[in-house]
Amino acid sequence: MTNPIWIMTSAFDQLSLDDVIEKAKETGVQGLDVCVFRKDGTRDDFVATHMDYDNFSLETAKETLTKFNAAQLRMSLGAFDNLIGGDPAQKVKNQNHLLKLIRMAHLMGGDANDIKVGTFVGYNHELGNEENGFEKNLEEYAKIFGPIIKYAEDLGVTVLYENCPMEGWRPAGYTGTYNNLPGVLAARKLMYAMIPSQSHGEIYDPSHDIWQHTDPVEVIKHTDMDRLKRIHVKSTRNHSDPFWGNMYPTQLVSEEWATKAGVPRVQNEWDRHHYEATLPGFGVGDSMDWRKFINTLQEKGFSGPFEIENEAGLSKGTGNMAAIMQGYKATVLNLSPILWSLTEEGYQYPKANFKEMKALAAKDIPVVTMEDLNKSSYKKYH
Repeated sequence: MTNPIWIMTSAFDQLSLDDVIEKAKETGVQGLDVCVFRKDGTRDDFVATHMDYDNFSLETAKETLTKFNAAQLRMSLGAFDNLIGGDPAQKVKNQNHLLKLIRMAHLMGGDANDIKVGTFVGYNHELGNEENGFEKNLEEYAKIFGPIIKYAEDLGVTVLYENCPMEGWRPAGYTGTYNNLPGVLAARKLMYAMIPSQSHGEIYDPSHDIWQHTDPVEVIKHTDMDRLKRIHVKSTRNHSDPFWGNMYPTQLVSEEWATKAGVPRVQNEWDRHHYEATLPGFGVGDSMDWRKFINTLQEKGFSGPFEIENEAGLSKGTGNMAAIMQGYKATVLNLSPILWSLTEEGYQYPKANFKEMKALAAKDIPVVTMEDLNKSSYKKYH
């Protein structure tokens, strides 16, 4: 089985889509997971907007497919925000933005071209702080995502959830760091049971389980493979913390107290779980057996792309484009002997495996909002 390697475009936030395509060709990958975050969104970490979601038409869709086919690249779309909690106004904007991305994917052929839409779910902490808060978040998820997934299903598009708990998403003064519902396998399985449609699935990033001291191989063994569509390639190097332990997040205490007691304190919201984001094969080792992980995926028949998500301190973290590209290239070289066959030119992805994406949408469709869905027949899916 020969899996393609893709790039998630978040590390190229300062480049245009045309520039990103050139970088992808230089790196030797087979596709792009194109980030299309809200330009007026509240996130400022690892976000990018590489398509004009407010002016996307059927003609734009055809032009985009032509551009990607000419570069021999496949694609997906994604934006990752809180859709069930947080500021009420921002929450609705995030929901409506996801609906825009589903429409864009449909206009570009959707599932027929394997163009998926990636998202977070988020978490509602007001409900979460109540008794049975986790279950109440599942109910809130079903209420909001029921109509969204039915809309995607009707358009022939699959929505994918990423499993990052978003551990640094709230100020460090909060004791918990579970900020995205699909952050654990049990939640994802419950979500599929609540909304049985096949039009939602997952992007699995093993690094998020590594820092939670969970073996990704065991997660894959218990994963519903018909739900798994993408793998994020990002490593984690775990660090032991004798002061705060490795089960719960580091808690915020005053600098005066920490200095007097001689204990380390939180430096920022993400500095709470004692790990370093890395890329496999670039600069430092990591706390994961990639060969065993990939072998398990292949044994279970996974044929989807491995998408490199570059958040590594030694690569994207430097802000240096040359180092960013080195990180991508090193990761491709690291994965290629595990994913690709040996040829006269070394380990290479077979060019014959590339399939052009077809312009399949017959007509344009209007942008819809959650208010529109709630007024229509989709309301019955609440």
